[in-house]
Amino acid sequence: MSIFGAIKDAIFGKAEAATPDAAPAPVVIAPTPPPPAPVRATPEEIDARLASIAADKGQPSNYKTSIVDLMKLLNLDSSLDNRITLAKELGYTGDTNDSATMNIWLHKQVMESLANKGG
Repeated sequence: MSIFGAIKDAIFGKAEAATPDAAPAPVVIAPTPPPPAPVRATPEEIDARLASIAADKGQPSNYKTSIVDLMKLLNLDSSLDNRITLAKELGYTGDTNDSATMNIWLHKQVMESLANKGG
C-alpha cells in the first residue's frame, strides 16, 4: 500500500471488502457499469476528522502545518525515508535533501490530495 493510501485510510477508514458467501453466486454477464466518481471531501470535513483524531489522542499536535506531526497523529512512520517515499508518490521534483522545503510541500500536497481524492 502506498503511504498516501495509508494516510487516507487512517483518516477516512478502509473500504470494506465483500465477504465471500458459502455458495458461489451464479455468473451473470452484464454490461460493465462506469466506475463511480471519486468522492471528494472538503477541507472542513478533513479538518474535522483530523481534529477528532487529535482530540481522541489528547496530545498536543501541530498536524495542521507539519507533515511529521500529521503522520504521527495517524500512527504512521514519519521517518525521513518514509517522507521521501511519500514525496515520490506525490510527484515531488525538488531536492529531498532539503527536508524543510520538502516537508512544507508534502503537507500542502497531502491536504490537497485528500480533498481531491476524498475518503
